[in-house]
Amino acid sequence: MLALPELAGARCPVCALPTLASRTCGRCLQRRPAYDHVACALRYAFPADALVMGLKYRNSLAFARPLAARLASALDHEARPDVIVPMPLTPARLAERGFNQAAELARLVASEFGLRLSPALVRRSRDGFAQASLPWKERARNVRGAFRCDEDVAGKRVAVVDDVMTTGATLNEVATVLKRSGATEVIGWIGARTLPHF
Repeated sequence: MLALPELAGARCPVCALPTLASRTCGRCLQRRPAYDHVACALRYAFPADALVMGLKYRNSLAFARPLAARLASALDHEARPDVIVPMPLTPARLAERGFNQAAELARLVASEFGLRLSPALVRRSRDGFAQASLPWKERARNVRGAFRCDEDVAGKRVAVVDDVMTTGATLNEVATVLKRSGATEVIGWIGARTLPHF
């Protein structure tokens, strides 16, 4: 089996992008996101990207297992949240795909650590364009107001699980909604992180 590309080296403690000496990156210093921290296992590069694409678009649910295992290994030293939430899909996309790839990862990671999974805590309240189809600058606008949390999560530490993080716009919007509902901390547990190309 091919080795998966580790997300190694010094990283921003907030968004997990590479930085010098693990300092907070300029982007997070300039505009602090609503999420507090991102823990990530892999770089979104071959063959991790092939696993994600196979899981997402070819219904290869078995690909969730190696991604979840790598994510779980990256979380060994992380403080445990009170609840785990998979990144919700739009109802149309869920019906089309038949499953939520983030929920598959979240279920496996929650089971690994004996944590509570709450798949309905956050829901997608409106459809939008697929984030992958949009330029980076348009992604925040596309998800603005797209999520709802109708439960009280006051005092809770919430982990949001997703397969890939690119700009962080979707995680930021979900974190905003969770914090409005009382969450004290929102962390992203991400399978693979897209890195900028310089």
